[in-house]
Amino acid sequence: MGRLPISAHAMRSTRLLRTVSSSAKVVQAVAMQAQSVTPHPPNSVPQHTPPPPPSPLSRTRAPSNAQMSFPCLDVLEDRTRSFDNGPEPTYSLNLSGFEVYHSSQPLRLDNGGILREFDIAYETWGHLNEDKSNAILLHTGLSASSHAHSHRKNPAPGWWEKFIGPGCAIDTNRFFVICTNVIGGCYGSSGPSSIDPADGERYATRFPIITVDDMTRAQHRLSTEQFGISKLHASVGASMGGMQSLSFGTQFPGSVGRIVSISGCARSHPYSIAMRHTQRQVLMADPNWRRGFYYDSVPPHAGMKLAREIATITYRSGPEWEQRFGRRRADPRKLPALCADFLIETYLDHQGEKFCLEYDANSLLYVSKAMDLFDLSLSTRQKAIDTRAALYVADADTVSCTLPRNPYKEQPEVAADIPRQLNFDEAREDLVAGMGPLLETPVFVLGVESDILFPSWQQKEIVDVLRDSGNTKVEHVELGSDVSVYGHDTFLLSVKEVGEPVKEFLEKDF
Repeated sequence: MGRLPISAHAMRSTRLLRTVSSSAKVVQAVAMQAQSVTPHPPNSVPQHTPPPPPSPLSRTRAPSNAQMSFPCLDVLEDRTRSFDNGPEPTYSLNLSGFEVYHSSQPLRLDNGGILREFDIAYETWGHLNEDKSNAILLHTGLSASSHAHSHRKNPAPGWWEKFIGPGCAIDTNRFFVICTNVIGGCYGSSGPSSIDPADGERYATRFPIITVDDMTRAQHRLSTEQFGISKLHASVGASMGGMQSLSFGTQFPGSVGRIVSISGCARSHPYSIAMRHTQRQVLMADPNWRRGFYYDSVPPHAGMKLAREIATITYRSGPEWEQRFGRRRADPRKLPALCADFLIETYLDHQGEKFCLEYDANSLLYVSKAMDLFDLSLSTRQKAIDTRAALYVADADTVSCTLPRNPYKEQPEVAADIPRQLNFDEAREDLVAGMGPLLETPVFVLGVESDILFPSWQQKEIVDVLRDSGNTKVEHVELGSDVSVYGHDTFLLSVKEVGEPVKEFLEKDF
C-alpha cells in the first residue's frame, strides 16, 4: 500500500508539537526517567508552547474542558531565557571576605585521583593563643560556605551565627575558630568550577571523585602549615560536618583534643544514599547540565531546583510540617492545579528556586557523593591508604580518576576478583576496628529523634561502636520530639538545646 498524502495543516501541527521547551523537557525527564529527552541546541531560545490547533473534525465543537495553564513551567522557561547573555550564579560572585590557603603540594585522593595543587577558603574568629592550643576546627554541611559567623570583612549573618561569639556555644573569648569551605565546594576552595592548572580549563567533571577523608586531610594541611597548630582543641561539625569531625579524629588522633559530632554518622546508610542519588539523577537529567560542562553557558537551574526540593523534604520532619502547613492550600478560592498548590508545595518551590543558583551543580554532585562513600570501617580506610601509597610508588603526578564508561551492575559474589561482602557482625567489627584510633579521645555525640536523614539510631551507632572499642570518654545527648520537631535542621535552629551541651563539653576539663 502506498503512503497516504499529508496535508500542509498536518505538517504544521507536527512542527508545532516538536517545539516543546527545554524546561518542560526537564520536568518530563524527572517524572518519566525512561523517556528520552533531546536538549535544545546551545543557542536556541525556548518558547512557551501554545496548545495544538484542533483537528478538522472538531472545529465545530468545543472541547470538554479548557486547556490547563502551567505557570510553574513558564517561570522555568523565562529563567532559562534570561541566561542567554551569560549567567552569573551567586556562588561565582561570592566575595565574602574569606582568606585562601594555597597548597602547591599534590593531594593524592582515596579513589586514585589527584589534585596537583589546591586552595582552601577559610574564615576565622577569636584569637589564637601563644601556645596555639585553643583552636577549634569547625566543619560545614554539604552546601555551606566558610562563612559561619559575621565579621568585619563580611558583616552578613553566617550559617551558625548564633552559636559562635563571646559567651556562645563556641566562645570566641576562649577559642580561636577556623571554618573552611571543603575541597569540592564552590565558595573559594578547589572544586569542579575551579581551573585545572594542567591545562587552564575548568575541571568540570574531570574533577576527581573525593571522599570526606580527602577533605579532612586537606584541612589538616591548612591547620598545620598555615597556622602551625600541632593539636586542635576540638574538631566540631554537624551533618556532613559531623562526618568530618570523626574523620579528622580517626586520621589524626594525636592532632585533636576532643570531637563533637552532631546529627552525623560513622558510615552512610542506604536511605540517605538513596535520597542523594535521586537528587543527582534529577540534576543530571537537566539537558543544560551537559555532563558537567555548562560553565559560561546556561546552568542546569531547573535540575538544581528540583534536587533541592527533594533534599528539603529530608531536612525537616513530618510533624513540623503538619503543624506549620497542614493540608492548607495557597489559595483555596482557586481550583486545584498541577503546579504548586498546597502550602507545602509552595514552600518546596520557594526553597528550590532560592537555591538553584546559590550553589554549583557539579559541587552538589561531588560533595553529596563523598557523603555516600563515607565509611570509617578499617577495611575502607586501609583500601584508601593502599590506593594513595600506590600513587606515590608510581610517581603518579599526572594520574587522574578514570570514571566508568558503562553503568555498574550487580556482580555475583562467586567471581574470583570480587571481594566478599562482610556480613552484619563482620561489618560491625570492621567499624569498631576502624574507629579504634579514637580510643583515648573524648567524643560528644548529639542526635535528634525527629531527624529522618540521619536518624538518631545512627548517632547511637557511633556511641556504641566507640564504647565497644574501649573508649570511656563518650557523651551522648538525644533531643526528643518534645524538644525539637525540626528534624535534621535542628542543629541550625535550636540554639539552646544544641548550643548548651556543646558549650559544656568544649569547656570541660578532661
